[in-house]
Amino acid sequence: MDERIGWPEDLQDVDRRDEELRVWVAERIRRLEADARRSADTHLVPLDLPEEWGIQLYLKDESTHASGSLKHRLARSLFLFALVNGQLRPGMPVIEASSGSTAVSEAHMARMLEIPFIAVIPLGTSARKVALIEAAGGSCHVVDSAERMGPEAQRLAEELGGLFMDQFTHAERATDWRGNNSIAVSALAQLELEPHPVPAWIVVGAGTGGTSATFGRYLRYRRLPSALCVADVEGSAFFEGWRQGDPSVTTGRGSRIEGIGRPQVEPSFVPGVVDRMIRVPDAASVAGARFLSQRLGRRVGASTGTNLVAAAQLIDEMRRRGESGSVLTLLCDAGDRYTDTYFDDDWVAAQGWDLAPWLEALAARLPSAEG
Repeated sequence: MDERIGWPEDLQDVDRRDEELRVWVAERIRRLEADARRSADTHLVPLDLPEEWGIQLYLKDESTHASGSLKHRLARSLFLFALVNGQLRPGMPVIEASSGSTAVSEAHMARMLEIPFIAVIPLGTSARKVALIEAAGGSCHVVDSAERMGPEAQRLAEELGGLFMDQFTHAERATDWRGNNSIAVSALAQLELEPHPVPAWIVVGAGTGGTSATFGRYLRYRRLPSALCVADVEGSAFFEGWRQGDPSVTTGRGSRIEGIGRPQVEPSFVPGVVDRMIRVPDAASVAGARFLSQRLGRRVGASTGTNLVAAAQLIDEMRRRGESGSVLTLLCDAGDRYTDTYFDDDWVAAQGWDLAPWLEALAARLPSAEG
């Protein structure tokens, strides 16, 4: 006999399935994965050093991404994170507080996904940067100062019914450090056939903190002995915040090295995975960019110069201790974006920077294999 037993009380039930939305989200995720496969992977570039040192220096060249920088990975991860968490719907604009490479990369992703994108930028942002954002498909919303960017992006998102992407909060959680889109997985796999496949040091800068979190977590997950060094810049709070163990540290001024450094310790910076920090003067960062540009025969940005100076310091220490091994760092973006700044002698002089001592020191610490 078919007897159906009812519940003692009526169940409350709200069904919000939206098949059209699921199809829309699935298509956007497919496009992001297709972009990842089209870009394949970025190159690992060795910088020749004297063979007798037994030390190798590698740069993972993130400038070859379609949007031109390391931020391409971050933008892809942020959009994927927003989609799988149900935060984006058709027609919703995405708003970000950025006037640099993150804005360019997010604009690139948004156009691919057919999502409106607005970058909140400070007054005085160069016409070149605005042009790059707009060429990638985004639009710009100007505020009076850099300090107003985040609050205005949040306000604009609420007014337009959009999503404030908030890279500085979500960078560390949006990137899957164990696999998908992970720069750590990629770089260490590329080192497997090198003389020292497990690097003694990995050197990265900190802008959001997402890249250092990705590397640091992955090293622990894989139980690797590599140490993580974060190179910080003038005007940034990350170094002092980490040194003092105080995430409330602020500096009251911004960084002159685009893409890295923040006046406050951002939520995505994970101090517990960082083994060492080196503060690099701005003049050294720019000298590093020029030095490496000459060695490679193509221009790189000053955030890459920051990484190079810190790597040179670590290599010098390894030599003094008689150690062999490898050091891995990042080539963050191309220097073509900085023709009017870091590669303009008049602009550099106006900043009060003397690059000569740093260029000389780098030449001594990182001589070519030919001598």
